[in-house]
Amino acid sequence: MKKTRRKFTGAFKASVALEAIKGKKTMAELSQQFDVNAVMISKWKTEFLENMGSIFESGKSDSEDSNSSEMDKLYAQIGQLKVENDFLKKSCKKLGI
Repeated sequence: MKKTRRKFTGAFKASVALEAIKGKKTMAELSQQFDVNAVMISKWKTEFLENMGSIFESGKSDSEDSNSSEMDKLYAQIGQLKVENDFLKKSCKKLGI
């Protein structure tokens, strides 16, 4: 029987990492409480500490910037196609097609 891998949400990982940072319980106690391996808790704690500064950064992230520039390109293309379509409709009416 094959066991499926459990998937944890970001909120769960953050709460476990926060408990580990507080240091009120040992890794073994946290591991038992949350039913997660102590090594995994240690990795989440390290990742949390490395990335917690990004929470307070203002402005858009790189992915949001690339998405907005891509959206702008798509809107420009839609506008161009609409102008061309309107031109062709008018031309067809003039020609009687």
